[in-house]
Amino acid sequence: MTILRMTLVREAAPVPDDVTVLAGSQPCASGVAILLSTHNGAPFLAAQLHSLLAQTHRDWMLYWRDDGSSDSTRAVVTSFAAGLPAERSAMLNNNGRVGSTESFMRLLRTASAAGHIAVAFADQDDVWLPEKLARALAALKQVPDGVPALYCGRQVLVDAGLRRIAISFAVRRPPGFPAALTQNIATGCTVMLNRAAATLIARSEPPAATMHDWWCYLVVAAAGGQVLADNEPVVLYRQHYRNVVGAPATQFRRALRALRRGPGAFMRIFRQHVAALRDQADLLAPVAGAQVAALDRALDGGLLGRLAALRMPGLIRQSWPETMLFRLWFLLG
Repeated sequence: MTILRMTLVREAAPVPDDVTVLAGSQPCASGVAILLSTHNGAPFLAAQLHSLLAQTHRDWMLYWRDDGSSDSTRAVVTSFAAGLPAERSAMLNNNGRVGSTESFMRLLRTASAAGHIAVAFADQDDVWLPEKLARALAALKQVPDGVPALYCGRQVLVDAGLRRIAISFAVRRPPGFPAALTQNIATGCTVMLNRAAATLIARSEPPAATMHDWWCYLVVAAAGGQVLADNEPVVLYRQHYRNVVGAPATQFRRALRALRRGPGAFMRIFRQHVAALRDQADLLAPVAGAQVAALDRALDGGLLGRLAALRMPGLIRQSWPETMLFRLWFLLG
């Protein structure tokens, strides 16, 4: 497990006016908040929900929001939640399709305001291994109070029928900032945030092109928090045609996916991340703030300025070939 250590403390964020809890009672703030955003996930939801019940750590509360499903998703989760004690589940109002990132952010802001010791993101189509919550909590408990921390783990990649394909790539280089701008190593279905990290991220506004897990990794790393990358798998991660993102099973497939995506898509996200962090400088540690400002200037400058920016320590991806591809795209875009 790899840990980067810096300190930052933030105040709690209020729950937005358009987010209301329709079911459930006052949450048990000592427990873990599990955040589940759903959208047309009925075929796989039952297995995921039952894997929550199989967790060895049992002090959790489910927060869920449906993002405009047209199948039986809402009925599946409603039935599951009805079998839990009233204080163990809460449904957020469904006020239209807002997309995965915004849906998870609304869940996060609600759970953060309730003061849980940690929050964990749950995808609708995976299966959690029994020790997932306990393992993440044990790691986060090693972090001093008030220091934002993000835990993430590896995944067992499986097909739609839960047949094993491979294990996701290990984190080989220490996660942190500015590396977080070049690549996301925190797969959302494995992510758990401590209270300080959840409070910090709840105050932020992610850009349109980002995913919630990448944004959480970026904000915690840029704030000088701790990123805990566990090289043990904690989730059965389904790979199927409905995946929002998914994960390649081999280095070759990952490289091919990157090449197909091309510099335009990557640099659009990179620019949005830099701009969003620049505009929310109060979230950043001083060193990260200076790095963001330098990258912002380089993106608006010429080739020589971008070449100079690439000498920034830590502006690398997890492997040498990926880093070379990033540098090429940065120069071109």
